[in-house]
Amino acid sequence: MNDVETLVARARSTQQIFAQAEQPLIDMAVAAAAWAILEPGRNRALAEQAVAETGLGNVADKVAKNHRKTLGLLRDLHGAKSAGVIHEDLALGLTEIARPVGVVAAITPSTNPAATPVNNVINALKGRNAIVLAPSPKGAGTCARLLDYIHAELAKIGLPVDLVQMLPAPASKQQTAELMRVADLVVATGSRANVRAAYASGTPALGVGAGNVAAIVKPAADMALAAARIAASKTFDNATSCSSENSLVIVGEAWRPLIAALTNEGGVLLAEKVASRLQSAMFPDGHLAPEAVGRDALSLIRLAGFKPDSFAGARFLMVEQQPSQIGPEHPFSGEKLSPVLTLYRASDFTHAIALVRALYEHQGKGHSVGIHGGGPEDWLRLGEELPVCRVIVDQVHSAATGGAFDNGLPFSLSMGCGTWGGNGFSDNLNYRHFLNITQIVRPIPPRMPEVEDVLGAYWSAYGR
Repeated sequence: MNDVETLVARARSTQQIFAQAEQPLIDMAVAAAAWAILEPGRNRALAEQAVAETGLGNVADKVAKNHRKTLGLLRDLHGAKSAGVIHEDLALGLTEIARPVGVVAAITPSTNPAATPVNNVINALKGRNAIVLAPSPKGAGTCARLLDYIHAELAKIGLPVDLVQMLPAPASKQQTAELMRVADLVVATGSRANVRAAYASGTPALGVGAGNVAAIVKPAADMALAAARIAASKTFDNATSCSSENSLVIVGEAWRPLIAALTNEGGVLLAEKVASRLQSAMFPDGHLAPEAVGRDALSLIRLAGFKPDSFAGARFLMVEQQPSQIGPEHPFSGEKLSPVLTLYRASDFTHAIALVRALYEHQGKGHSVGIHGGGPEDWLRLGEELPVCRVIVDQVHSAATGGAFDNGLPFSLSMGCGTWGGNGFSDNLNYRHFLNITQIVRPIPPRMPEVEDVLGAYWSAYGR
């Protein structure tokens, strides 16, 4: 056997034993993996190493993300059944039994080299699975350190470390492809290339779509509050999240007060010449330059050849584009993974929807849309007219899409984008995606309708 086959064989052997575990031990395994990163000293060490290795984001926000995402996931899993009978419907005669999927291959990104792996590990263990991580090369050292912490915690409760493994660094594309081929389930978060490879592996796969979030701001919004939420979302971890706003579509009279409020939050609206130079620096060949990803605003100013002193206090940069400036030839209309916010003016709400639709036809279809200052009718229009799986209402978008303590979405770092985003699921990745469900089907009293009961309305309208 080659190295990957050996790794998976160990995982499979260990998983077959863990598959017999009962709920209390499963939940202890979940707690062990969570404490591996929630312990404050280890959390900070992982955050510091992640920034040092990848150059992406900042330590304070990674510490917050590691803590909040893991704590939220623990809340979601607390008391959830994932072994034996997990649901029973006596009226329908159905009983659901949770079964493991086996060995999970998890492809994880450099933007979250600790938070995403531990999220996958916890969900996999909740389902009595083994997991093998394939981290981005940039974040492999952070992932290895995380695994050391997890192994130490698993040892405390007598569970074998082979339940959680990773490809030895530096893993090649061929090794990652082989891992995906021999695993039972692939979970892929990160680049479009990784997601496409996962779907092409021949193994059942859960991949996520690209981000390019737009948010609509209406004149009725509380501009100070909306700006604070947008700024918090756009600057968190230097906008490395796929859920960070990339564009604002500002309706009518909302423009002037919103720009003023965003300026108060540290936003700087760039002059056209400055924006042009920034675009050339960030997209030198039409594609986002690696040195522009996950850097703070002043680093981007330097990248564009300007002196940071002229932009003192800048938290994020704003560039205005015309409604016609959407598409591959206008790179500011796409995902930027940096604190750069593109602004569009819309004449009314219908125009705003059209602009967002055009943005998503270019990039980001399926992910989510934000709205500030709208009402229930507006929310429903967005949900019914736009190709999105989430409509985020009056919230910090980058936090809300992946679950928050003040909304009802499951905590996750992987958001399904439905068929719009080329995905096979449209909800937030959660522990149920790591389960097989067996149904026991018992006979019940017949429920056969009369033909008239189900076709009566059709016959009345169109005849027999």
